[in-house]
Amino acid sequence: MALLRHFLLSSTIVIISFAACSSYFQEFPLITTYVDDDDDDDGTLSSKNLIKQNTCGLSSSLQIFNVSDYGAKGDGKTDDTQVYIIHSSFIETKNIFNSNHNILICSHAGYIINIQAFEKAWEAVCSSGGGEAVFVAPQDNIYLLKPIRFSGPCKSKISFQISGVLIASNNPSDYSKDPGHWLVFAKVQQLVVNGGGTLDGKGTIWWENSCKRNKNKALTFANCEDLIVENLKIRNAQQIHISFQDSVNVTASGLIVASPEDSPNTDGIHVTNTQNIKISSSIAAAGDDCISIVDGSRNVEATNITCGPGHGISIGSLGAGKSKDIVSGVMVNGAKISGTTNGVRIKTWPGGSGIASNITFQNIEMDNVTNPIIIDQNYCDKKKMSCKQMVNYFSQLLLYTLQVH
Repeated sequence: MALLRHFLLSSTIVIISFAACSSYFQEFPLITTYVDDDDDDDGTLSSKNLIKQNTCGLSSSLQIFNVSDYGAKGDGKTDDTQVYIIHSSFIETKNIFNSNHNILICSHAGYIINIQAFEKAWEAVCSSGGGEAVFVAPQDNIYLLKPIRFSGPCKSKISFQISGVLIASNNPSDYSKDPGHWLVFAKVQQLVVNGGGTLDGKGTIWWENSCKRNKNKALTFANCEDLIVENLKIRNAQQIHISFQDSVNVTASGLIVASPEDSPNTDGIHVTNTQNIKISSSIAAAGDDCISIVDGSRNVEATNITCGPGHGISIGSLGAGKSKDIVSGVMVNGAKISGTTNGVRIKTWPGGSGIASNITFQNIEMDNVTNPIIIDQNYCDKKKMSCKQMVNYFSQLLLYTLQVH
């Protein structure tokens, strides 16, 4: 009887302890994950291989959030947007009788939950309070991802380090919930995105169909402030490779954009309604504009740009659909443009209105460029249109120190 009381007391302690842990998981559901590294692939967790990984409870003001700790595999085969994690869920009790004792045995059971690894990791890093937080997609890993939106505002300064390779889904039906986008950062302040990794938009299936309809921007920054994007490679975008829209105080450097020359409408770096943006030391080889600057953009500086193949560096198009578009304060200083259809270009639609003012192109070297300088006020995007009601105009347009070979 004493032995039975001992077992019952032990069981009570275990159950109470587990209840405390369970409430902890509910409050911080993704702080702790469990990994089975047992070599015998039987789908079960062995107690000696139940590894507790805590990435959030760091005493330092710098907190590290590794997406692998949230279930992402990074094996180039698994859909890392949606993964499965095994969690300890309850204690199963069994009564075993023999001739001498009635023994109560406690054992762990488990359940499988379906989560979105990158989104859950982002929720954790965005909600972490104070100091700085780092989101890590490690080097040498390949992550297969459906569309994801990383939304703010967040409680900490965040560094989003992409050191591995992110590959987009090439199934158009995966984009039905957020048409036009693959990866989006929205309403985040003081964000740094870097890491030297690669984003692959897998754009071939879109290129083979309509040029613009139902195509996605690979990487979008919307309504961000004090943003730094650096040292990334973006290739084979469905349409635009990188889009900065409705943002303020942006620094972009060390970017490499690469898509085939015949990939339709694949702008390299697209700037729309964004103020105070500096783009530097970047390379763009694409099927459309290397850099395109459109309505609402102000104080845009581009330096040390390598462009080609592609359609050159463009202001516009402006005034589509009879809209009133304004772009001002653009400085392109130092660019090498080679093997492109155009060099520097300003393009406006007939019927639109607005102004492109204080535009400077300087210290630009062109080689094998079909149309070095174009100011096109009848831009029709391959459609034959008349130039009626043209009321757009240019002010303070400067072009100097241009070398054309």
